Amino acid sequence: MDIQAEKIKLVKMLLDTENPKIIESIKKIFKKEAADFQDDLSVEQCKEIEKASLEIKNGEVTDYDTFMQKHR
Repeated sequence: MDIQAEKIKLVKMLLDTENPKIIESIKKIFKKEAADFQDDLSVEQCKEIEKASLEIKNGEVTDYDTFMQKHR
């Protein structure tokens, strides 16, 4: 199976459809796939991810080299 050819076929089908139910179904599939990994995480892990995301958003980051200098 040529994955790129399959993706092109799917894109063409999506562009040709006028059925909003099909488009909504496809969106749900992608949303579910994106969220699936979180189902395997503990509550503590989810909280740590949320905390890290907030720190990144607030600019509370350190580049790799600076971090490594402190721990060598």
